[in-house]
Amino acid sequence: MTEPVVIKIYDDQWRWKQEKEIYVHTLDRASLREIYPQIGGCMAAVHQIPQDSYGYLTTQVLDPEPTNTAYMTRQFHNKLREYADHGGDAALTTAIEAKVARQTELLGACRHAVLCHNDFHEGNVLVAEDGGGWQVSGFIDVENAIAADPLMDLAKTDYYSVHDDQDKREALCDGYGKLPADWSERVDLYRLYHALELWDWYASIGNTPPLGGITDDIRRMTA
Repeated sequence: MTEPVVIKIYDDQWRWKQEKEIYVHTLDRASLREIYPQIGGCMAAVHQIPQDSYGYLTTQVLDPEPTNTAYMTRQFHNKLREYADHGGDAALTTAIEAKVARQTELLGACRHAVLCHNDFHEGNVLVAEDGGGWQVSGFIDVENAIAADPLMDLAKTDYYSVHDDQDKREALCDGYGKLPADWSERVDLYRLYHALELWDWYASIGNTPPLGGITDDIRRMTA
């Protein structure tokens, strides 16, 4: 039986994303080899990154101070700058800044970075039928991978796929495993970041129809 093959072609401006995917696939992660696809060949160099760093997994964008607080503060600042550049609501910018300032201590609860997929939604999670049920059989598309608080993954899945469905949220948390005592507050703060990031992305590519709904989400998150 022929094994399935995925070929990804990147425009030159996104070549750094390809290099990041290659890097993630070459990490020594024995426990994940069954569920992450293997690279058969590539046309880009692989870069190494320092350990104990936070950030996107390419050398040029790691936060120089290896703490989650420094990394997320920097990321919120960068995304708010993009938000303003694309004509974002000034009042919402103030509200986001105020919420982050009030809850900065939550960011310090993460003591070290872990590998986060950073794009877990239905389109990137593979499942297979197993014994009458469904089991996760693989993950694809690691171009957004980051070294960060593991709750960043939970928060993004919650925002992208759960959509305030309480049954889905309970199932997601049950499947995730043991959670820290402050997980809900941290996830809420990271959901705000993911919403802001998504707004910036859609605005940057001229996809304006979703912006209103994301703006409403941000407004609710900062109320």
